[in-house]
Amino acid sequence: MGVMRVVAGSAKGRRLEAPAGRDVRPTSSRVREALFNSLGSLGLVADATFVDLFAGTGALGIEALSRGAESVVFVDRSPASVAAVRANLEACGLADGAQVVTAEAMSYAASMELVDVALLDPPYEFDEWEQLLEQVRCEVAVVESDREVAAPDGASVLSSRRYGGTVVTMLRFDGRDGSGRTPAEVDK
Repeated sequence: MGVMRVVAGSAKGRRLEAPAGRDVRPTSSRVREALFNSLGSLGLVADATFVDLFAGTGALGIEALSRGAESVVFVDRSPASVAAVRANLEACGLADGAQVVTAEAMSYAASMELVDVALLDPPYEFDEWEQLLEQVRCEVAVVESDREVAAPDGASVLSSRRYGGTVVTMLRFDGRDGSGRTPAEVDK
């Protein structure tokens, strides 16, 4: 893997470190640039709130902060990844808008607060998409996988693009009440 850098914004060009080993697969600069250009065109970056589940290096959430996001919660279960995220935030001067949480992504999603954008980039072997997308509380979810991920009930696909072996799908959740449930589910 080559050197990872922040693509744009206040920390543009800053180097990002990855934890040792093969457990982390950082999102390429090309994919991050395309993703954040799409989010920006929807008005979903500047002053927005994010959660970066399966944070790894923190590259996605750091890109959001660099481009003017209000706040990002970084969530990862790996102590090495959490340490890398903290180091990268410090190196980029972006620690003020960040909260770093050591937790299992699925359990965090079950009790998370409503955010504008959820960045979901688990290991490619992850197969609990349906459960995760039912729990996550957001206006838009960015799903990064090696395959197409189906939109759950109450969500629509804003875009789905393939970049080599990576598929990035943006889902909009309609009518979420902050609990992750649609109005019909609240009435039950």
